Amino acid sequence: MLNRFICTLFLFCIFFPANAQVKERIEPQNIRTIEFKGLSAQSELPIINLGDRLSLSFDDIIGDEEDYYYQITHYNFDWTPSDLSKSEYLDGFDDVRIETYENSYNTLQIYSHYYLNIPNRETRSIRKSGNYLLSIFNDDNDLVFSRKFMVVENLVSTVVKIKRARDISYIHEKQVVQFEIDSQDLLLINPKQNVKTLVLQNSNLKEAITNLKPQYTIGSKLIYKYDKEAAFWGGNEFLAFDNKDVRSASNGIRKIEVNDIYENFLYTNISRKDRPYTYNPDINGNFVVRNIDVKNSDIEAEYVKMHFNLMYYEDLGDKELHIYGNFNNWTIDGTTYMEYDQRSDSYKNTRLFKQGFYNYKYVVVNRDGSIDDETISGNFWQTENDYTVLVYYRDIGARFDRIIGLGTSNSTNITNY
Repeated sequence: MLNRFICTLFLFCIFFPANAQVKERIEPQNIRTIEFKGLSAQSELPIINLGDRLSLSFDDIIGDEEDYYYQITHYNFDWTPSDLSKSEYLDGFDDVRIETYENSYNTLQIYSHYYLNIPNRETRSIRKSGNYLLSIFNDDNDLVFSRKFMVVENLVSTVVKIKRARDISYIHEKQVVQFEIDSQDLLLINPKQNVKTLVLQNSNLKEAITNLKPQYTIGSKLIYKYDKEAAFWGGNEFLAFDNKDVRSASNGIRKIEVNDIYENFLYTNISRKDRPYTYNPDINGNFVVRNIDVKNSDIEAEYVKMHFNLMYYEDLGDKELHIYGNFNNWTIDGTTYMEYDQRSDSYKNTRLFKQGFYNYKYVVVNRDGSIDDETISGNFWQTENDYTVLVYYRDIGARFDRIIGLGTSNSTNITNY
């Protein structure tokens, strides 16, 4: 254990210098279906109240029962390491092995399924609110993957409202998040300097708005009524497939084959940018693992090769097409790349998914890595999106940023005024 601690400290000093922002580590190809949850039944960015339970599960498709260890690290608002020692934000300890795992049962693709719940016997509780990173290491102390999460103290109330853009140029395409923070029971000193906010659309931390300051104060309320600065592209409803019954075609699936494992071929999609908006219920980019024919989907759900196909005839230049969603933590990588197929004159992708219900969409990725939703899916003010506002506060002399409030809203309640 001492050697592991020294090695971990050395790696931390190399990869996380004091002034560096932390980035989530993308998992290797053998790690699949990372489900990271708070109280929600679907996998998304966990935002939990202080004292609530957090759960992580993932599959290793090598299936060799490798040992994995977890660490929990506290961060400031800007994802630089906080000044807190581990004993200040954890009751108990981390850097221990994930003890609970099961091997797949009666599946064509073997895998080992790992579970981690916090609090547990070793990590009894999280003491402080704020930003956290959960990091998973293998037995050689190599970082395998990491995930961010947030812990909230409900000390202020946050009322969130969704508006149409006042800028006529974008009134049909953008949604604006306006909110008020009421701190009746907590004195917020110098709020323009000490209060920070994080505004999320559909739990996608990679496209969050973080630079808003209160415009004015009315009594105990901080008012944020920005237009351009707090505007998100409306996007479009997510596409979806559901292969909970892997042996029959269902939602979005046109053909099934069985080779070494099951293969599902989705119906061909087309660009929706210039088509009228159509409401289609979704779960805003998230996913749920399920197999209706078994008792325990965690270890009895099959892995399936999903075949995506997109008809798109505009010149992309030096840009790329990718599938996009929370199935891999909103990450653009080699597994999401849509390759042009000359024979069918379309873009195709084949990617491994565990059985379930998945949301996805097609995006254009620019050379600088930025995501363009508009080109394929279009932007519509009517689109149903979830919005979350987190309120951070650092009091005078404090050594870390607390999260003191949380507000949510949905664009189905959007208004023009």
